[in-house]
Formats: sequence, C-alpha cells, structure tokens
Amino acid sequence: MSREEKRRLGNQVLEMFDHAYSNYMEHAYPADELMPLTCRGRVRGQEPSRGDVDDALGKFSLTLIDTLDTLVVLNKTKEFEEAVKKVIKDVNLDNDIVVSVFETNIRVLGGLLGGHSVAIMLKEKGEYMQWYNGELLHMAKELGYKLLPAFNTTSGLPYPRVNLKFGVRHPEARTGTETDTCTACAGTLILEFAALSRFTGTSIFEEYARKALDFIWEKRQRSSNLVGVTINIHTGDWVRKDSGVGAGIDSYYEYLLKAYVLLGDDSFLERFNTHYDAIMRYISQPPLLLDVHIHKPMLNARTWMDSLLAFFPGLQVLKGDIRPAIETHEMLYQVIKKHNFLPEAFTTDFRVHWAQHPLRPEFAESTYFLYKATGDPYYLEVGKTLIENLNKYARVPCGFAAMKDVRTGSHEDRMDSFFLAEMFKYLYLLFADKEDMIFDIEDYIFTTEAHLLPLWLSTTNQTISKKNTTTEYTELDDSNFDWTCPNTQILFPNDPMFAQSIREPLKNVVDKSCPRGISRAEESLGSGPKPPLRARDFMASNPEHLEILKKMGVSLIHLKDGRVQLVQHAVQAASSLDAEDGLRFMQEMIELSSQQQKEQQLPPRAVQIVSHPFFGRVVLTAGPAQFGMDLSKQKAGTRGFVATIKPYNGCSEITNPEAVKEKIALMQRGQCMFAEKARNIQKAGAIGGIVIDDNEGSSSDTAPLFQMAGDGKNTDDITIPMLFLFNKEGNIILDAIREYEAVEVLLSDKAKDRDLEMENMDQKSSENDSQKPNSKEALSESQDAGAGSEKPEGGAESSAVGAADPSPPASSDSAGSSAAQEDPHTAPGPVCTPGDSQPQEQPPHTEASSNTHWDSKVQPMESILADWNEDIEAFEMMEKDEL
Repeated sequence: MSREEKRRLGNQVLEMFDHAYSNYMEHAYPADELMPLTCRGRVRGQEPSRGDVDDALGKFSLTLIDTLDTLVVLNKTKEFEEAVKKVIKDVNLDNDIVVSVFETNIRVLGGLLGGHSVAIMLKEKGEYMQWYNGELLHMAKELGYKLLPAFNTTSGLPYPRVNLKFGVRHPEARTGTETDTCTACAGTLILEFAALSRFTGTSIFEEYARKALDFIWEKRQRSSNLVGVTINIHTGDWVRKDSGVGAGIDSYYEYLLKAYVLLGDDSFLERFNTHYDAIMRYISQPPLLLDVHIHKPMLNARTWMDSLLAFFPGLQVLKGDIRPAIETHEMLYQVIKKHNFLPEAFTTDFRVHWAQHPLRPEFAESTYFLYKATGDPYYLEVGKTLIENLNKYARVPCGFAAMKDVRTGSHEDRMDSFFLAEMFKYLYLLFADKEDMIFDIEDYIFTTEAHLLPLWLSTTNQTISKKNTTTEYTELDDSNFDWTCPNTQILFPNDPMFAQSIREPLKNVVDKSCPRGISRAEESLGSGPKPPLRARDFMASNPEHLEILKKMGVSLIHLKDGRVQLVQHAVQAASSLDAEDGLRFMQEMIELSSQQQKEQQLPPRAVQIVSHPFFGRVVLTAGPAQFGMDLSKQKAGTRGFVATIKPYNGCSEITNPEAVKEKIALMQRGQCMFAEKARNIQKAGAIGGIVIDDNEGSSSDTAPLFQMAGDGKNTDDITIPMLFLFNKEGNIILDAIREYEAVEVLLSDKAKDRDLEMENMDQKSSENDSQKPNSKEALSESQDAGAGSEKPEGGAESSAVGAADPSPPASSDSAGSSAAQEDPHTAPGPVCTPGDSQPQEQPPHTEASSNTHWDSKVQPMESILADWNEDIEAFEMMEKDEL
C-alpha cells in the first residue's frame, strides 16, 4: 500500500470520527450515549430498559469521558482541551444510580486516567493544557472511592453493581443482593486500580484489585488450570463451569499479562503463562477457539464462538505467539467478509448464531497488533475493508448505528461509547506513521478499553511489595516463561512472507467448512440454492428431507412407541462429501438431544373420567404441556364434557365450534405444532384440550412420559390446559364416547377423590341414561403416507446412532421423560417449522385395543391408584438414576 493510500485512509478515519463525535456532542451531550437513528441522547430511565446493557450508563457523560485520550491520539488537541474542561465542569459522579463496577471501571475510571495521562504529557510538552492541575485525577480518585464499597465481601471479589451515591449495603442502594459475578468483571480491575494507586500514592485501590485476582487464581480448576465464566462472590464456587477466551472471561487473561507489563510483577506473568498453556492445550483448536468444561477440558461446552474473542490474537501478539494469532485472525476476517461484520456469535461452521453487531472494536484491535508485529501490508487491506463496511452499512446521518442483524443490514438505535474510544483509535494507529503522532505510543499500554496508561508507572509509588506467590509450574514447557515482551522488530527478520505462509492454508476455511450455496444433496434434487439441512429444521414428514438424509447415508427407523432412531452408514452415502454432511447432521442431532435432556421435566398429569358410570374411578396418565394453564397451580383443575373436533387434527380453524364451546376438545396428534392446535381450539371456545397419540398401541405403560412443548414463539396467549394421552389411554375415552352419550373428565395435576355422592345418586337412577353415539367422525383414520426410509443393512459398517427420540425440545432419556413441540417423528431443535406427522410404516397390530369393549377396561379404584403410584415411583427412580 502506497504512502498516499495510507494517508488517505488515515484521513478517512479522522473524518468518520468527526462525524460520530460531533453528532454525539450536538445531539446527545451531556447524555451517556448517542442514539444515532433518532438523533438524541440516551438517558437512563427515560428510554426503555435494555437490561444489563444499561448498567454502563451512570448519567456521567460516558461517551465523552471514554473518548478523551482518543482525541489526543487523533491529534485533536484543541478538542481534547475543550472536552476536559467540559468533563471537569459538567460531570457529576454522585448520582443515585446503580452501575456496573466492571463497565464503570474500564470506561469511566479508565477514561479519566487515560485523559489524565495524556493531559500531563501535553502539559509537559508546553503547548497545550498549561492550566491543567490534575483535575481528571481528582475525579478518578473520587470515583475509585465510590467503587470500593463493592469489594466489601469475604472473598475480595466485588459485587457486580454499586450505587454511585449510596454504595452497596445502604438501604437506598438497591444493590448488594447479588451472589454471582463474571470472571472478567472481577478480574479486570488491576490496571486502572493500580494506576490510580501509583498516580495518587493511595495504595488501597491496588490492594483490592490484587486481592480479587488472587482469589480467582486460587479458585482455578487445578487439574485443567482453567477458570469458569461465573463465580459466586461469597463462596468462590463456579456457577458456570464453561471456559473460553470470549465473553465473561476475556479481559481477565488480558489483564494478567498487561499487569506484568505495567507493574513488573513476575507472578502475574506466571499466572498468565499457566492459563495460556491450558488455553492452547484445550481451547485453541486452530483456527477456532472453542469453550470447554473446566472439569472435563477435552469436552466442548458449545458449538459457537462469540465476537469478543476477537481480541485474543492481539493478546497473543503481546505474548509473542504469532502463528495461532494469524490463524484465528484470518478465520475471523473471512467471517467478516461473509457477513460484512463479525456477528455477536457464530457457529463452528460459520453460520450466524446471534446476528447483532454493536460496532465492537476487538477485531480492529487484533488487526493493529498483527500489523505492528509483522509489518505485513495485508493487514492494512483488512483495515481498509473495516472502514468501507462501516461507511457502507453502519453510517447514518447522526453517527454510526449498531447492526441489529448482519444478515439483513437492519440497524439498532445504539452507538456505544467504546466505538469512539477504541475503534477509531486502533484504525487510525493502523494507518499512521510515527511522524503522524504527536507522542510516542510505545510509551503507553492499552487497557481493555484502549485507554493509555504510561509505562513509567511501574517505577512509581510501589506501595505493594512484590510477592511471587505462584507455584507449581514444573509441568509446563519452558517456552512459556519468556520474561520479557517480544520485540516485534526481530520477530521476522528474515522472512517477510511468514504471515502469508500461515494464512495461505486457511484462505478458504470459511467457504469450505460453511454450508455451500447449494448443498450437495439438494443440488442433485435440482431444488436450487438452499442452506443445507440442519438437525433443528429436520422434519420426517418432509419427503425432500428424507431424500437428503438418504443421500447422506442416514436411515430413519420408526420405533413402536413413536420415537425415531437415526443411524448413519457412511458407505451408503452418495459421496464422501455427503457422508461428511451426514456426520455433521448426526452430531448436531446428538447435541440437540443432549440439550433436550437438560430441559425442565414436568411431572405427569391426570385425566380422570368423572361422569356416569365411572365417577372418578378411571384415571389416565397424561403428559403435560410446557404452555397453557399450569394445572399444578390450579387446585380444582379443569372439568368439562369432551367433544371431538373437526378437523380432527386441529391444524386449521375448527368447523364445529358450537360442539366444542365450553367443552374439552379431543384431537389427534400430527400435522402441525401442539401450540397451533391449542390456539385453534381456544379460539373455538374450548376450555381445555386432549391430544391423542396416533401411534397405534402406544401406552404410558411402556413409553416414557411425553411432554408437549411450544413452537419456539411466545405462547403466553394460550391460557387453556393441554394434556397428551398415548393411543391406548386415548382410546379409553373414545370408547366411552361410543358407549355413553356424554363423557365428563377432570384435567388435573393428580387424581382427585371420586364423586361418591353422584355415584350413589346414579345407582338409583335409570340405566337408560347412556346411549351409544355414532363415532365414525371421531375415530377418523390417521394419515399414513407409507414408509419413507430404509433400514440400515447389517452392522459391519461404522455407524453413528443419533437422538433416540428427536422430539423438540427434550428427547426421551433414562429419566423416562420426553417433550416435543410437535410429533416426535420430527427432529429436535429450537427452531421448528409446522408439521409433525410423518410418513411411517405402521408396526403389525398385535392387539385391537380400540375395538375392545369398554367394560373390560374398568378397573377397581385401588388398582388404578396402585398403577398410578407405580408410575410415579418408576418415574422418580429413573430420574434419580439419571442424576
């Protein structure tokens, strides 16, 4: 890249900064943030709450403070001087408002300290800030004391939130009841707090920050040397035991290494090296960085990555480990080229997992550090791409707007303070030559918010005696113990193509691994460009899906209880590439099945026939629904006469609402979501619903408890109770309808005492009260489209068995419980499409239970209750075994 091109891009960064900064000052100041779509300031309490995101806002002109030292880096010294005066004059740090300790530390305390650092540098140069007398430092000290109450815990870990005016424990503080904090939240304090102590000579701040770091170090998982995401601030127990280098942990690792750089304490480097060794052993799977379980570090905790890990290549540069930094950065860059921005989270096959992009700067940070380390002009081209994308997709008349969805390009009315504090700082430094700067950037270290702290603090006011308390490193490779930071000038003295040689094998990693524009199986079907089949979208009722599975070598086996078993034989796939797709599909299915087993398991419910001649003696075990009325909270349950609906599957508007109104609707399982059935009968006036399994012969005696789940949408609109009966139990009610004119049932969480008074009255009444209704409509045949799958041949080939019961969102397991958003003939997943019936091969009918006369099914009350108790005990025992 020519010098002219670099200068042009640097000037473009300055123009973009001016556009964002001037709009903040014009439309938002003194508010904390700019809302760039509506051209106004975001004031906490005046806008709809965004949850934890708003904890960064403290009515202290956050964006201006966060941007102070960026003004100096961009040579805007006059603007800096005016900004400092505004901060001194206007900002109030004594507001009655609850803020995040972490965010306030890195953005506000760091911003004040960074501003103070460059202010005294400018004053020393003699042209600007001659009037400055440490006012920003005085404000920083005031803020430091306001944060200290958060550290009033036995562990030394701070509370996650503090009230700027009342602290933590004060009755008016509205905080102090929290028990958990993230590792990064408690471990990202040492730079700012130590700098505050070194600047002021007040040691208490550095002492508190060190104590928090010491506690986290002691609580690391000793066998893996990893830390979890969330920790209990009182006990030190890990609340979330997954570990990575992204959200929740990221800056903890960053601050260990940078604390060594800034403070010169060897123990920080030893700790970082120990963690880094574990990261490279377990988490780093080049070019990916995947979360693992701290106790089982060989086991991945998730199949997606979050955008915050984009800082890690930059940290690896500081560590001197350049190769994996280049690899991960290249992978991230390809994701950006695919989606224009780095999504908040993306899967290991580079699909969007969370589609937002709040203009995060971490990737620009790593790009800058890699260019500094390698001198490779490739990274200047990367920076150019970032600039073009910001201007093309994020720029709006009043600033730059965060991306609500990188796939659609939609915006969010949000421009976080870190965008001004970090993004433009790193982009400008990427294109600036040394002579473009009014000071030497090498004299400073960047905090996690890119604030500048001078390296000379390491020799100033060393009130903390350095103690090397870290031990047990003999098992580590000696290469992890470089006691100085790498000199970038000698990293690649003889091989300017070093970085390119590492990138080259990865240049198509995203396109190769991510789904093709036309999946191989679908291409052969001539179905046009579609994303490949994912486990969460699979439906056994879709012939096209079945054909795709066949080409991937995956067979579908229908079990008698309605569950589906998936088996892959790679040799049966259409090609080796299709076999690879099949393996990915199976892995997704197994993972989803595993996730489903962790879903909340509801206890069984009861359908009790209370009308003549049963009077509560017949109790049917029913599966619950994860939507609608919670029968466990309704003491009386829901009682009413039953009525079959038209159409019997309940998947469209009910055509006999007069027969269903104020009744409990009976319907058949299949062809649409359970929630859709519930909405249709509720609209028709039903007071409850019973879904009857269409799998002939299925019974609660032999099949695990079945749960009906929602459709992935909000189901708060469903207010009636819904229960599921297996085929055998459902036929008992259908036979009762044939036998008697009216059948009344009670839907409840458990069986109620039978109605003895009504039973006695009935014995005196005429026996001609019941007549057999015509039930042809009620007992319409379930649809049977025939078998659509092959059974695998033999067992000689290697095979993988998928989820035993792919029913969203919880599969059948040894706890005897399963749940489904639709028919368990469909695959699991958080995103489902309508349709839950399947083409299936019905097993031979060994018993015609639907034709058995009703009288043969009436059981004594004691026997029914005994069966019921056995069901409960068996369920509890299996659940205990599973745990």
